[in-house]
Amino acid sequence: MRAFAQADRFVSELASRKLRPAYVFVGDEAFFRKRFRDAILEHLVPADLRDFSLFEFDLAENELAEILDRARTPSLMAPFQVFFVRGVKNLFGRGSNQEKLAAIEQYCQNPNPDALLIFVADHISIPADARRMDMQDKDRYQRIREAMGQYCGIIELARVEEGEAVRWVSDCCTARNVKIDADGARELVDALGGDMMMISNELEKLMLYVGAKNRITLGDVETMVLAAKQRSLYELTDAISSKDRVRSLEVLDAILANGDGEEAAIGHIYMLAKTFRQMLIILERNVRDQRMLWAALWQGFRVPPFAADDIIKQARRYRSRRELTRAIRLVARADLALRSNPVSKRMVLERLVMELTSEPKLEVPGWMQEQLPV
Repeated sequence: MRAFAQADRFVSELASRKLRPAYVFVGDEAFFRKRFRDAILEHLVPADLRDFSLFEFDLAENELAEILDRARTPSLMAPFQVFFVRGVKNLFGRGSNQEKLAAIEQYCQNPNPDALLIFVADHISIPADARRMDMQDKDRYQRIREAMGQYCGIIELARVEEGEAVRWVSDCCTARNVKIDADGARELVDALGGDMMMISNELEKLMLYVGAKNRITLGDVETMVLAAKQRSLYELTDAISSKDRVRSLEVLDAILANGDGEEAAIGHIYMLAKTFRQMLIILERNVRDQRMLWAALWQGFRVPPFAADDIIKQARRYRSRRELTRAIRLVARADLALRSNPVSKRMVLERLVMELTSEPKLEVPGWMQEQLPV
């Protein structure tokens, strides 16, 4: 578990106080950033002195010289000071930044022993497999290593391989005297796309949910984790976009047989509407890969990581914008029917699936209908 091993080494350095004057956290994995921050607070910053010991800066708003001056100045109120400095990309923007980098090097050569600088380079994404790292991110990372690696500790906040994430889930449960089924741990990781921050948060909720039972099953994960529910809905839209009516009805039946069944019908309709709207944007903007997808869909309207490739593939099965707008209209009509207290919500959903998997009828203008033979 390479990512966790590096994290453990850094935490042990904090515990032993064998620290370099400055570190650069490179990567956007929020799970490790939170873990390191919590460890720094635990080992270096007393809880009652945090107002005098902990400082947050952003190089987009604050001058580097001001931050370094603050770090050099011993505090009369706190025995140790920690400075988190975001916006590292501003050290490598347009123009010459050698003067700024030289100032950091000069500080590290003669640092305040009672201060720690943490530079946060979260504009870089490091995948679990470094060979798949985006070329632009690779260049940015290399520039940071070359410019700051000689005098700052470089800590990677990389994504975690799914196998490592599954083992972490199991180990975390064991440490809390909770048993988690192997298929439940795998589903938790798969449903959340290996995002460790989300996995950690959802695992905490699951532990509270099972309570004294002290066992997390696959059913618990499917009931409590929204992304696990979404997975089934993406299977449904996959069948619908393939115009596979039989498989679509089978997937719908499986969805209704689990969890809240027909009572969750409005939620299913909402997710279908959202997914078809996402497909419409993908088709209109000619999205072909995940990078284009993240740029096309705004925050709060994005898809779970595990579904990114699938939804692009599904959207490209539709030949035109008209087909997708028709699907959105059909979903809206089903939503209205569900809110009108129908005799059977299942029947409304089954009818919707039947319509979505049928070929659209040719719409004949009114003036032409008058000229057609009866």
